[in-house]
Amino acid sequence: MTDSLLLRDDADGICILTLNRPDAYNSLSLELMQALICCFDEIADDTSVRVLVLKGSGRGFCSGHDLKQMLGEGEEDYYQCTFDTCSTLMQRIVNLPIPVIAQVHGVATAAGCQLVASCDLAVASNSSRFATPGVNIGLFCSTPMVALSRAVSKKHAMEMLLLGDMINAERARDIGLINWAVADEEVESLTLQVAGKIAARSRKAISIGKQAYVTQIDKPLAEAYEQCSRVMTGNMLTYDAQEGIDAFINKRKPEWQHR
Repeated sequence: MTDSLLLRDDADGICILTLNRPDAYNSLSLELMQALICCFDEIADDTSVRVLVLKGSGRGFCSGHDLKQMLGEGEEDYYQCTFDTCSTLMQRIVNLPIPVIAQVHGVATAAGCQLVASCDLAVASNSSRFATPGVNIGLFCSTPMVALSRAVSKKHAMEMLLLGDMINAERARDIGLINWAVADEEVESLTLQVAGKIAARSRKAISIGKQAYVTQIDKPLAEAYEQCSRVMTGNMLTYDAQEGIDAFINKRKPEWQHR
């Protein structure tokens, strides 16, 4: 992890990663995306981390790809490397064994909007704005479309992709792109409140559940139930499930071992 590009702070099972390119609206340079992937890989194996918060420094969350960097390179291989790296990054978020919460302020556009759509939960300030504006510059937001189309309905996704207009936080909440839209001064406190609730749960159970959600969501109904029946059987056999049930029956607080 390159500290100048990405800042990390850990406390009480919560890892906060801050995109740290404030002068460039935290645009996703190739180096920043690589730093994020490396950090995600470390977090995946770190059982002390139970929830991840992703936020941006400066005036906004993330403005998307670093277009100045991309235009300066101007080679097909470089473009392909950039978009492949971005695709890997977004899939790392989805496949992390812990939940990822986007803490959004300012703008989240193009690949920045893609980051929000890829996260499991999102808290945004009322002044936040979201867009997939590639159509405005002749570069359709095709990779952001993958995450966006899985977070919101087809009509809403196509509206954002075809028009390229900014939408406010209230609209983003209404279409399902984010979970909460709150006053600017409440974004951090609500994010930490949500993260704290998750961190207080069994990491093992949440990891099992997140993976099951991702793999069952596109299956036919019968196959989804068959899969999740097996998942719950395996979950039932874990230490934390046995501990949690016993604690519930005996009206005491569970002592998670995250296994």
